[in-house]
Amino acid sequence: RHVVAAKSPKTGAISDSYAGGFFAHELGRSGYDGIIVRGQAEKPTYLLLYEGRAELRPAEELWGKTTGEAEDILRERHPGARVAVIGPAGERQVLQACIIHDKTRAAGRPGFGAVMGAKRLKAIVVKGHLEKPLVDPEGFAWARAAFARELMASEGMRRLGQYGTARGLTWLSEMGILPTENFREGTFELADDIGGERLAETMLVERDTCAGCPVRCKRVVKTSFRGRQVLPDYGGPEYETLAAFGSLLRCSNLAAVAYANQLCNAYGLDTISAGVVIATLMEASERGAIEEKVPWGNPEAIVAWVERLAKKEGLAGEIAEQGLAAWAQARGLDFAMVIKGVEVPMHEPRGKVGLGLSYAISPRGATHLEGMHDTMLEGEAPTPELGVTQGMDRFQLSGKARLVVLYENLRSFTNSLVMCVFTTHMTGSRYNYPQIRELLKMATGLELTPQGMLEIGERNFALLRLYSGLVGYRREDDALPPRFHQPLPRGNSAGRPIQREVFQRELEEYYRLRGWDDLGPTDERLRQLGLGELTGRLVRE
Repeated sequence: RHVVAAKSPKTGAISDSYAGGFFAHELGRSGYDGIIVRGQAEKPTYLLLYEGRAELRPAEELWGKTTGEAEDILRERHPGARVAVIGPAGERQVLQACIIHDKTRAAGRPGFGAVMGAKRLKAIVVKGHLEKPLVDPEGFAWARAAFARELMASEGMRRLGQYGTARGLTWLSEMGILPTENFREGTFELADDIGGERLAETMLVERDTCAGCPVRCKRVVKTSFRGRQVLPDYGGPEYETLAAFGSLLRCSNLAAVAYANQLCNAYGLDTISAGVVIATLMEASERGAIEEKVPWGNPEAIVAWVERLAKKEGLAGEIAEQGLAAWAQARGLDFAMVIKGVEVPMHEPRGKVGLGLSYAISPRGATHLEGMHDTMLEGEAPTPELGVTQGMDRFQLSGKARLVVLYENLRSFTNSLVMCVFTTHMTGSRYNYPQIRELLKMATGLELTPQGMLEIGERNFALLRLYSGLVGYRREDDALPPRFHQPLPRGNSAGRPIQREVFQRELEEYYRLRGWDDLGPTDERLRQLGLGELTGRLVRE
């Protein structure tokens, strides 16, 4: 896997996004561990990395082409290469634009497609045959094979491979935590029609994978939506997309969801962001807050608004230019589901209250890949080695601050390894850190204790929060959309809003545990984390 990091045009702070596929593997073979892109090209350009060499090449003929069209041209020009590319949405600097890799993988959420568009960088092409040296190649091969066997012996991993990330969509609806109708509900009565099982039965033609992974969880579909072909080239919708274009919009037309996913991959548009934008427009239309008619559940409307967002047209163009948060605030709308400018992902925090705290706190804005998911801590999946000795109810927020800190640190560490989140744990909250530590040791020679892993994670997280403080974020910005403080009306999570007073109490405890004040990490805490050279950056009165 690989990570893209930049100053997000949505938040104004540093953010990152992770993607799978084969781009990272080929990047290493090209002779580079990473790329830093500074400045702006005068004309559309692409970057070619090959066997330790780097060169900028003109890309005027690629500008305006979809991600698939551009990748096909570049891979024909550079056989065996892998490509990271933006589509027309990124070229237009749509704030919801993402970077597409291998036509099917996306570095989405923070608006990095717009960042590449602003730099007039159409694509990065990597190719090579160089091998990365390992400290203990034989030991690494043995540890990797053992880890793969253990993964594939897990029932959870088998289901992930069989049904993809949407394997639990119907279960989430039964739990009352499937985002539905712009988060007004948590239960979708037609969830079966858009779940991973239905997708596998009706349109799945192949299971794709990432470099070296035996799980093969990536969906590849073939179908049609009212005469418009959905091609295997663009993969298929995963959980977040199925929920964002499905239950969130009250759409049960699986072919329409698959076609909307294809459009997003072709234009280079983040599916979560696009779904939340359209949900906001649907609710605004229902309330009479906009003149446009955007009916709930209408497949044609969903497809049309995806196109308008990508092309920066009309009302969608305003949101593409301003961002959903600013657009809604200017109109006095309090139901845009955004945190720090970033659209909320497809995980309902009223039934995962610790995740809600993590949503609000994250320097990246709303993200489900940074902290804990409370459903993992229910039942019999504690991790005593990390201080989690008993499960906790998913509705219980009191006492969760400590666990949020713990899992943020752990996730921050595994993110720094650029590992797939699904391979960092097999069941519940029991992380595979012994295997991870062994692989790291064989690859680099670095030996870490569990505490050492957590310290690295905390240091990473403190750096993110420090930068957020430097650009003006304060503790008062760690807040949830008002809707999450209201109860869901029905289902197995009904009547359980996130209580404001409990939320504020846990937020205060979280800051105490982190060693932060309202601005961010204190100088004392920075020194404790080995970041003493960064003290004095936040101006405190």
